[in-house]
Amino acid sequence: MKTAESSFTDRLLGRVRLSGLLSVVAPVLAVVFAGLITSLVLLATDAPPLETLGVMAEYGAQPRSIALMLNSATTYYLAAIAVAIGFRMNLFNIGVDGQYRLAALVAAAVGGAVALPAPLHIALVVFVAMVVGAGWASIAGLLKVKRGVSEVISTIMLNAIATALGAWLLHKDRLAVEVSGSNNIGTSPLPESGRVPGIELVPGTEYPVFGLIILAAVVGVVYHVLLNRTRFGFDLRATGRSETAAVASGVSVKKMIMATMLLSGAAAGLIGMPQLLGASYSYSLDFPTGLGFTGIAIALLGRNHPVGIAFGALLWAFLDTSASILQLHEIAPEIVQIMQGTIVLSVIVAYELVHRYQITAGQRRVGKELASKTPPRAEGASA
Repeated sequence: MKTAESSFTDRLLGRVRLSGLLSVVAPVLAVVFAGLITSLVLLATDAPPLETLGVMAEYGAQPRSIALMLNSATTYYLAAIAVAIGFRMNLFNIGVDGQYRLAALVAAAVGGAVALPAPLHIALVVFVAMVVGAGWASIAGLLKVKRGVSEVISTIMLNAIATALGAWLLHKDRLAVEVSGSNNIGTSPLPESGRVPGIELVPGTEYPVFGLIILAAVVGVVYHVLLNRTRFGFDLRATGRSETAAVASGVSVKKMIMATMLLSGAAAGLIGMPQLLGASYSYSLDFPTGLGFTGIAIALLGRNHPVGIAFGALLWAFLDTSASILQLHEIAPEIVQIMQGTIVLSVIVAYELVHRYQITAGQRRVGKELASKTPPRAEGASA
């Protein structure tokens, strides 16, 4: 016969399992719902949904497409981690996009101007990128701590400033040189010692996968350990849930805001490194943009969990990679953007429904427990 303590433990474990199951089911249902909406759009444009999805799946399963997908997923994963750090603190670092582009530009300029042994050269470029990303993000942190400025507003404005500053720095008379054979301009190319060779990871193709895919995996592990296995991570999550409770337990909210923005910015500085050190070797006008905003969508899809973010990054990379084949089959490639947008909206709605269900279930559970412990009324008491 079970004791009261073991019965309570069983109920608690059951609730944890149910909560975990709902967390997994919600994004899956959101993706399915997005697929249904996309199918309706395809039918409205006289395109067969099943055939379209089949074409995307067939192209995405090719070895070269898998390698491209892994490369895209690497940068998407780093972008989502940078965003998720802020989300866990209830901070919306919308400025990841400007932070990683400015960091990549300065890191590329520094890397192209020095000569060091390979490990030190690569480490220097990565370090500079993290410092620049953290420094740019700290501006928004200081504005919030000192003047109470919303980080959403300040980071959006800083994105615009970073874009203008980058264009000014990229002028050929400052950091950039002309790229031979084109009208493009960029920083001086990184020497061999500052490049990270690709990995032939996918059988059946010689197309390399970014060597810094290993860095992305390490960042994911550090993110999980830091936020879930350290006192700092506990304080960060606690402050994000309730600033009042955090202050009552002795946590400095202002310090946590600054620390979170610095960490988020440092992680943002890593976003451009796989492309810079593994493919382009220079920051030029055609360097990838918009990765910060993609990271927001993937962080939401993965619910700020490193494993969930990995699946979200792979899904996003698959959709982006397979979109290129649609035009050859006379299908508008914009259908992928419709599906991505629908996925994000569906995930937000699904998580909100799960949250409301958990609140309602908790209220019912407390009501039942209180009702079961109500003492019997005395005999002869008035009705």
